[in-house]
Amino acid sequence: MLVYVVTVTNPILPSALYLPTGGFTQAEDTAASIELRNTDDGKVALVAFSSLAQLTSCCGKDQPWVLVSTKHLPKLHAARPYDVIVLDTPLPRNLRHTGALV
Repeated sequence: MLVYVVTVTNPILPSALYLPTGGFTQAEDTAASIELRNTDDGKVALVAFSSLAQLTSCCGKDQPWVLVSTKHLPKLHAARPYDVIVLDTPLPRNLRHTGALV
């Protein structure tokens, strides 16, 4: 399901989203790197999940993540621009993390 970004938070989004991350950056061990993906039509997508169970099911048990309130999406968008939000969509197996990061 694609949710197109508008100036206000889309009302069909839950109040918080589980976002896949690449783990912690080396420069600052308190900042997780939100994973953005390119869609087949050339858009940049924020991959998001409505629950931890959904994230685990779609990305695997080794996927690092952060929980973000949807009210903070404008700040996230300003820091890491994206065109669409892809909600509760399975990641292909070749893009999944394997093994724990810690």
